Amino acid sequence: MYVIRPVPKRYAWGSYSRLQTLFADELPAQMLDDGQPLAEMWFSGHPQSPSRLEAPDGSFTTVPQAIRDHPEAMVGRRVSEQFGPELPFLFKIIAARIPLSLQVHPVDFEARAGFNAQNAQGIAMDAPERSFHDAEAKSEMVVALEPFHASVGFGTIRFMLRNLSMVGHPLASRMVEALTERTMRIGQTPEGFEQADAMMPVSSMVWPDSRRRIFRAFYTAITAPPTDDLQAQLRYASLRVSDPTSRLAFRYALAAAEAFPADPSVLTLLMLNPVSLQEGESVFIPAGTPHAYIHGTAAEIMNNSDNVLRAGMTVKHKDIPRLLHTLNCQPGAPVDPADSQFGDMATRDGNLIVYRPHIDQFMLAYGTTGPHAQAWPVMDRVHRRYGALLRQLTLGRVNQGRNKPRIVLCTHGMVRCSSEQESRVLSVGQAVFVPACEGWVTVESAGDESEGVAGRDGQAGRDGLVGGSFLMATTQV
Repeated sequence: MYVIRPVPKRYAWGSYSRLQTLFADELPAQMLDDGQPLAEMWFSGHPQSPSRLEAPDGSFTTVPQAIRDHPEAMVGRRVSEQFGPELPFLFKIIAARIPLSLQVHPVDFEARAGFNAQNAQGIAMDAPERSFHDAEAKSEMVVALEPFHASVGFGTIRFMLRNLSMVGHPLASRMVEALTERTMRIGQTPEGFEQADAMMPVSSMVWPDSRRRIFRAFYTAITAPPTDDLQAQLRYASLRVSDPTSRLAFRYALAAAEAFPADPSVLTLLMLNPVSLQEGESVFIPAGTPHAYIHGTAAEIMNNSDNVLRAGMTVKHKDIPRLLHTLNCQPGAPVDPADSQFGDMATRDGNLIVYRPHIDQFMLAYGTTGPHAQAWPVMDRVHRRYGALLRQLTLGRVNQGRNKPRIVLCTHGMVRCSSEQESRVLSVGQAVFVPACEGWVTVESAGDESEGVAGRDGQAGRDGLVGGSFLMATTQV
């Protein structure tokens, strides 16, 4: 079992306090006191931002190096054979103070082609204009640690039209026109949308007409010149909205317009599904899905990739042509990975939710343990749906997986993380990397011998047990 040190990431949209509080013992003093935003903490095997590992004997290495040295022991035979000698996921804690970029993550072929093309052009890995930092597609999943707000995937055309038609702005009217101009024959382009159609990927030849209309409306917004009067029009329109989902979409668009006053791409948030997550709720974002995070703190897990294609709402590099080539224009409701496969969700002295999206590289568990653990609202929903089965699954502690790599992070109070070889008490912000060779991992309440070690936020109960909450990131293979 190794102590794993997170890699801090500073972006303009980050929080001034949330991650600084959660990781107070893991950050250098100057990062806690300099008043600069902190956006993400990476538990990473990515070659550009690897986390440090501290072995029980006090020696140090990095996640990629440790895996290269002992691939089967660190990640297991099945993981090594399927993904190679690397950690196949990237695990983060993120805190968004203001909305961040409207973006899409590339699918497999776009990631490989883009990475190789930028290498051939000699673009440095840390260059601001670099979009591809590896050849890996990226799907990701978010689990809320507190209320978390995002826009994810396209809503129905009816939803888009209802929203955009209320905005008294020429750009919104043009987007409505793009959504309503039908073209029943391939190659037939509505007048004025020739440039949009020229940017469609080859796969658009088999798209239904509705997807081509969505593409044109999205293209219209992200390629429009800056406009100064959009914020006022959005605010006026939002006062007349009655549908609850549309009200949420306008709330997000207004927040984005306040952060990026002249950016026309904020209108695309009226095309996307508004998502409002409470603690323990989740959403899965497949590669190619347009999305933007609005506000909140969450755990985020994804393929071991740092590829981002941005279209707006950012001061960073935009790569609109490549984004359009990988854009998934199919409308659909956001995917909640906790609904499909739930695993061991209840424990005798706490709760556990397991999030399994349809992807081999990663999964996540979020749990509480201890005498004062309270059920989250999401657990009430799960109990109503699976109550009889959950009663059969009641366990005294959380027991998760073997023969694969795991990262366990304490997010509140204290917990005890034990493998078949070692046991360690974790307090807030502390994390361990548990190699595949250490077998089963158990997470439970910390015992009374941990009193005074790291329990300033812990909850002590009978028998001296100290409770807490934790996240466990691992693979599905």
